[in-house]
Amino acid sequence: MKSAKDIELVAYCGLYCQDCHGFKGRIPDLARDLRKELREAKYDRFAKMISSYGFGRDLGKYDEFYEALGAMVKFRCRKGCRDGGGSPYCEIRKCCKGKEIEGCWKCDDFESCEKLDFLRPVHGSAVVRNLSVLSRKGPEMFVKGKSLWYSPED
Repeated sequence: MKSAKDIELVAYCGLYCQDCHGFKGRIPDLARDLRKELREAKYDRFAKMISSYGFGRDLGKYDEFYEALGAMVKFRCRKGCRDGGGSPYCEIRKCCKGKEIEGCWKCDDFESCEKLDFLRPVHGSAVVRNLSVLSRKGPEMFVKGKSLWYSPED
């Protein structure tokens, strides 16, 4: 059974922090661990040498790959949105705090709000669908049900 702490993990936008790869931490932690293994193996040297051969050509992009892993590590989030996790520049959080509302589900305009648009490429209609449930049932019932991170049809 979910607790009051779980309700605190309902983000202002209607996503549920425990569904996020950054909050779960597995991907950022694996990226961190892989970077460590690559450094210890001095894999950059191997990649540079082998990339001069046709079969190893793709390893010529090793430095970009290593940097991408570093970016993935930075997406580790140990706090939920309401506790200061996520982007410090989140316009959705700023808007809700400015309106002194619990989340977008308390706003009459959430279905057409442009502040949610940047989430659509990743989450599709999941955000609006979650917000609809939150609006109808409230956070307590929302955390007892299934939250969406991605919409299956998007």
